Amino acid sequence: MTIDNESVFGKADDLLKYLLESDPFLRPYEEALKRRIEHIHETERRLTQGKISLAEFAAGHEYFGLHFSDNEWIFREWAPNADAVYMVGDMTGWLEKEAFALDRIKSDGVWEIRMPEGTLKHGDLYRLRIHWPGGEGDRIPAYARRVVQDPETLIFNAQVWLPPSPYQWKCNDFQPVQTPLFIYEAHVGIAQEKQKVGSYREFTNRILKRIIKAGYNTLQLMAIPEHPYYGSFGYHVSSFFAASSRFGTPEELKELIDAAHTAGLAVIMDVVHSHAVSNEVEGLSRFDGTYYQYFHEGPRGFHEAWDSRCFDYGKYQVLHFLLSNCKFWLDEYRVDGFRFDGITSMLYFHHGLGKAFTSYADYFDDSVDEEALVYLTLANQLIHNVRPGAITIAEDISGMPGLAAPLSVSGVGFDYRFAMGVPDYWIRLTKDTMDENWDMGNLWHELINRRENEKTISYAESHDQALVGDQTLIFRLIGSDIYDHMSIHDRNIRVDRGMALHKLIRLITLATAGNGYLNFMGNEFGHPEWIDFPRKENSWSYRYARRQWHLVDDPGLKYPLLANFDRDMISLAQHYRLLEIPGPALLFEHFGDKVIAFKRAGLLFVFNFHPSESYVDYRFKTLPGKYRMVFNSDAEEYGGHGRLLPDQHHETSLDISGDVSGGGKWHLISLYLPTRTAIVLEKVVSLSCATDTSPAQ
Repeated sequence: MTIDNESVFGKADDLLKYLLESDPFLRPYEEALKRRIEHIHETERRLTQGKISLAEFAAGHEYFGLHFSDNEWIFREWAPNADAVYMVGDMTGWLEKEAFALDRIKSDGVWEIRMPEGTLKHGDLYRLRIHWPGGEGDRIPAYARRVVQDPETLIFNAQVWLPPSPYQWKCNDFQPVQTPLFIYEAHVGIAQEKQKVGSYREFTNRILKRIIKAGYNTLQLMAIPEHPYYGSFGYHVSSFFAASSRFGTPEELKELIDAAHTAGLAVIMDVVHSHAVSNEVEGLSRFDGTYYQYFHEGPRGFHEAWDSRCFDYGKYQVLHFLLSNCKFWLDEYRVDGFRFDGITSMLYFHHGLGKAFTSYADYFDDSVDEEALVYLTLANQLIHNVRPGAITIAEDISGMPGLAAPLSVSGVGFDYRFAMGVPDYWIRLTKDTMDENWDMGNLWHELINRRENEKTISYAESHDQALVGDQTLIFRLIGSDIYDHMSIHDRNIRVDRGMALHKLIRLITLATAGNGYLNFMGNEFGHPEWIDFPRKENSWSYRYARRQWHLVDDPGLKYPLLANFDRDMISLAQHYRLLEIPGPALLFEHFGDKVIAFKRAGLLFVFNFHPSESYVDYRFKTLPGKYRMVFNSDAEEYGGHGRLLPDQHHETSLDISGDVSGGGKWHLISLYLPTRTAIVLEKVVSLSCATDTSPAQ
């Protein structure tokens, strides 16, 4: 929806109606919500002056930076505090020369230089030397599209990028998936087996086929915008318009995205607009000699916990920069959307640090950065207008209401939000509690605890849970035995326990998910080790900055069995359109027995989490009918014990133990539930019963 005078301004009451009806707890904050809507409108009107569209406004990358047009080079930069700006580089011998001095062409600090065609050539290195009152410094242009690091000196420079043969796209009609998302989160640099930085080309040739085989429909790429410190995982961005050159060339990234599209995979990328790297030469900090050009002035402009800079979202030029950045990646690289990182840090002046969000008042008090909320709303409007069907995902731990509600009902406009409490719960459960003490009721509550009418994506673990300092889920369950007892002929108790729970945790997380599911690269087969980038503390080692694919390729190990399970689990969910059906609906849970059962999309899911008890003829109430077992975690091809026969059929029987309210009878299903096993049953025949009072489908 486009926010304009006719559609929004003055109609806040209409826009709020749906949101307030879906969440009555918002009613005390109706006036605050109205003010937010009006603030969004006023900001957009200020940006566009009512003369251009938001997409036309978000074209800063087409004006600023280096461009070749009409047989001349044109470079522009915004540096309002500068006294003088020079281009220096290969073409100047890295000296300041008057012929390469920029002219100040606008009073608000826009500088420009025009140069003949032969002045620059493809591959030349350059940067800016900016003079300001009382000082000077070298800077990488803010809109640089190509930044490279010298392997010897480790110095970063912008690079002229005008290849003689620009990339020719092959897949020109790709449309992002409109079905539930099954996301494969990946990092190009650590996607290879060797102890080095992986490349876009290696990812295209070696990793894409693994993702396709695993059944995922969406690729989420991390760490694409340039970042000076590899170990930051791409979250300390320096050059927002430059694809990281440590992985290869822009053409090779385009080739990766094109190949993914050809294979039917949507590609979204992490975008980090919550903060920026503190580096001054490589980044935006003190770009023109001031600390407040792109960021807040004073302490508010610094994120002490992250050692980074905080954007001033109330500034016209900052909105121009960030909105243009969104449009740039959509246009230039044809990405299908974004996962916005660190939303909580953006939304609150306290950045969510040490804050427990226990009241709706926390979402409307003076700790909320209303300007950041406006920016996120405008960003979503822009993205969906530029690319209908684009995907936007919010990473927020606060539970801000309306974040993933449509713009048309006064929401912020994200398509999905991450269910970040789910992996945190699994960490607490597997780290602090033995499974014989797991509470099925609490488990159910945590798995389905999400905002109604806002789409969510669930996951058992992402890259966050695999970073050094923590442990992967499989390692937390198995421990060091994972190194010596993963042979298919080795029946190790800790390995059996860990593999069984790993499967149960992932299946129940997917089966109870809202509208999507995410997995981090390699975790589908139980990658045994965490992620640790090269750094001083580990002597700059790449030992843990890689994925050991040989483990899942070795038929003599158990890792392929976990991969088989994950593949078939994803296939099951897609075949039965599991996440397209609202739910799930709880049928039964028992603390002592460690059994939980629920229904969704015509399937009956039954989990026995008990560490030692297998149950024969285990009965609970369900819908009457005949059921066929279509999936079970104990199958030998998944590393189980094969205690269940495939394709079993079970027919419910009338409960004759007593009447229920209204005189009707319940139906019972009787099942064999081996210890630490999950089974999935499909209802194949419905039984008619005049007195049936079982739960509604």
